[in-house]
Amino acid sequence: MAIPFLKEMRIGAYLLKQKMLGRKHYPLVLMLEPLFKCNLACAGCGKIDYPDPILAKRMSVQECMDAIDECGAPMVAIPGGEPLIHREIGEIVKGFVKRKKFVSLCTNALLLEKKLHLFEPSPYLFFSVHLDGLKDHHDKSVCQDGVFDRAVKAIKVAKDKGFTVNVNATIFDNFAAEDVAKFLDYTQELGVGVSISPGFSYERAPDQQHFLNRRKTKELFRKVFAYGKGKKWNFIHSSLFLDFLAGNQEYHCTPWGMPTRNIFGWQKPCYLLGEGYAKTFKELIETTDWDAYGTGRYEKCANCMAHCGYEPTAAMAALANPLQALKVAFQGVKTEGDFAPEISLENQRPAEFTFHRRHVDLKMAEIKQQEELAKQPQIAAE
Repeated sequence: MAIPFLKEMRIGAYLLKQKMLGRKHYPLVLMLEPLFKCNLACAGCGKIDYPDPILAKRMSVQECMDAIDECGAPMVAIPGGEPLIHREIGEIVKGFVKRKKFVSLCTNALLLEKKLHLFEPSPYLFFSVHLDGLKDHHDKSVCQDGVFDRAVKAIKVAKDKGFTVNVNATIFDNFAAEDVAKFLDYTQELGVGVSISPGFSYERAPDQQHFLNRRKTKELFRKVFAYGKGKKWNFIHSSLFLDFLAGNQEYHCTPWGMPTRNIFGWQKPCYLLGEGYAKTFKELIETTDWDAYGTGRYEKCANCMAHCGYEPTAAMAALANPLQALKVAFQGVKTEGDFAPEISLENQRPAEFTFHRRHVDLKMAEIKQQEELAKQPQIAAE
């Protein structure tokens, strides 16, 4: 219990400090994508279809340290791509831990056993292994047989070596509530915490048929939590975020709560949408039109209930109303009765599909220019 208590105390103190300083836009978690390359090709992922020169790019250790120093968030999540492919991932994690930042290293675990020697157990380091359900469901989700067994084996090895391991699950429309509950029972047996979130409909994902809308999300999670009554599933979410997933809270997202830094720069507006990039965190905060995004404001956000937008909202709600958060934590999530009012979509602006393509083209032109400059000394020497 000491590790989560330390984490909750540090993050709670950070949130209280921001409130006392009167800050409106501040980060809770830095989402750091040091590369996009992955050793899987999941059907629901929109991160892996970049041109090869972009997939070959890596953020340097210094760029990663500069990112956390710029934004000052108390926690760093390192997704990707697959971060364990990065040759300097050990140095990157050590740099964050040295700064006493909580690090959640997200991985599909295919390389975890091989790379464990790069890391040291620490109260600041958590491996977050991607598991989208039990064996058949997970292997189908990642489009490769045998991945579940390899991931579970790696989890057990990491735990035996003293590392803290959680799992993260993305829930799609083809996942029955009973099966989700069985998966959560298994994570309890495995002795790991669970991060769980409905999938976001990435516009470039190969599979566009199985993303949940908001109503289906609420109905599904109510059923899941009903199966969980009396069980001690170890969710690593705030109680109010879980209550939100079950349709009991009317929240707007907090897109600046988990800002994203990747090879393009600081991504506007959030981890799930790349519609522009800033060179600095300050520029991201000051130049992004935050009111233009979110459910009810923008068509791409219509069905989003993902943790990266709503966990910061829930955390701030808990700070503002701790008694409500404690009530849900002790009594459990409500699974019957009326849903909280839904946000109207009548005035949302239509989706735009030009920004990302433009930034990919700009990055490709930049890479080509760098390659040509690198050739010049060699040509001169010849």
